[in-house]
Amino acid sequence: MASEKVTVESLPRLLEKDACVKLAGVDVDGQLRGKLVSKTKFLSIAASGFGFCSVIFGWDMHDRTYMRELAISNAENGYRDILAIPDLSTFRRVPWENNVPFFLVSFYDPDTREPLSACPRGLLHSQLEKLRSKGCGAMAGAEYEFYQFRTPDSSSTASPAAFLQDNPPHKLPSLTEGMFGYSLTRPIHNKDYFYDVFNTCAAFGCNIESWHTESGPGVFEAALEFVDIASMADRAALFKYTVKSLGVQYGVTPCFMAKPKEGLPGNSGHMHVSIIDKESGKNLLARDSPDENAQWKDIANLSDMGRHFLAGILEGLPDIMPLLAPTINSYKRLVENFWAPVTVSWGLEHRAASIRIITPPTSKPSATRFEVRVPGADTNAHIVLAAILALGWRGVERKLAIPCPPLAVDQDVGGINDKGERLARNLREATARFMRKDSIAREVFGDEFVDHFGGTRENEVHLFDEAVTDWEMKRYIETV
Repeated sequence: MASEKVTVESLPRLLEKDACVKLAGVDVDGQLRGKLVSKTKFLSIAASGFGFCSVIFGWDMHDRTYMRELAISNAENGYRDILAIPDLSTFRRVPWENNVPFFLVSFYDPDTREPLSACPRGLLHSQLEKLRSKGCGAMAGAEYEFYQFRTPDSSSTASPAAFLQDNPPHKLPSLTEGMFGYSLTRPIHNKDYFYDVFNTCAAFGCNIESWHTESGPGVFEAALEFVDIASMADRAALFKYTVKSLGVQYGVTPCFMAKPKEGLPGNSGHMHVSIIDKESGKNLLARDSPDENAQWKDIANLSDMGRHFLAGILEGLPDIMPLLAPTINSYKRLVENFWAPVTVSWGLEHRAASIRIITPPTSKPSATRFEVRVPGADTNAHIVLAAILALGWRGVERKLAIPCPPLAVDQDVGGINDKGERLARNLREATARFMRKDSIAREVFGDEFVDHFGGTRENEVHLFDEAVTDWEMKRYIETV
């Protein structure tokens, strides 16, 4: 990333030796959608923005228009252009593409020039503004686990995409075999790829803080460096882009599905969030000294703001599940006894809970934060972090009380305590609650976003309802 503040005036100098620029925005599924433009074109639209076909909000992740056309992009409005404005602060160069200049864009309504309701970057920035208006900011970190499968590399005449389509997914060979979490020997098997990902992420401004094998065949986990929340969301999207781009060159297909393999752990996408004072940088979730009269010892070192923020997340969690578990497959991960939370639950350093509280004595006061453990690796980081901010800040504004006791220390992983509400078991159930008239999601995000995102999830459910799966064929081909 640029070491100096990038302005419209500084662009001609920064791009002096370049012929083109790559631009990309984020769609609701977290995919980067973009294009390459000439430097001349970019310099002419850097300040004012340019037209971008709204169909990226009118079709699904496989470019099929939604079964029910949604308000932003449809046949009636001619899939009209929306306004894309480059965010100059996101300037970096793509190391694996001859250092071509790269900028992220945000999408706006062309008539009002207000942030497009469905734009994930705009959604997060809108929630962040609520905190900024009160002198607060937010920091975040992300952890992604992902499986990796062997496919043809870039030197092969076979296309990796064609290979994936022509071979049964459950038959794809893993990058490595066996359960080797935190192994020092397994990365040696693919050390060029392993170190290239780490170093390239640093060069591309989506730095990895720690990088290791996880338990599962061919599974790696990356913890991205803790930064301000808006930058963290951008970096999360760029991290996936980096890994997938490098994987093609090494004959590796990274898989961020929440649950790629039956009977094995899923891929988490845990998010860490803290609230800070904008001026001093002080962590506002931390208590100056332990509260000896705290209702539960788990919150003895959590500030009053921190307790309200936690209460807000817990109260709203069931209503925003499609944002944290956005696919049919997401709910295959959220099952009992697989180190994945299934209830409205929390606890100090409790990895079975939906919200893990990290405070002293196990961390420094400045590192006090919430780890939201519901999201999988299949999520859109901008939307997940927007949801956490929206719910948490609602709790602060309303001074909500924590609605349930912490999970007991010996609570079974993924289990349900006596007061914990069971989270949605599937996308259909989650979407119905998300879209209902009095949903907390509508309160914090507004009807336009909820109707659009909910419509996209209804589309996923519809497509799955029509699908005939391998399980059905194996189960019934001879027996019915």
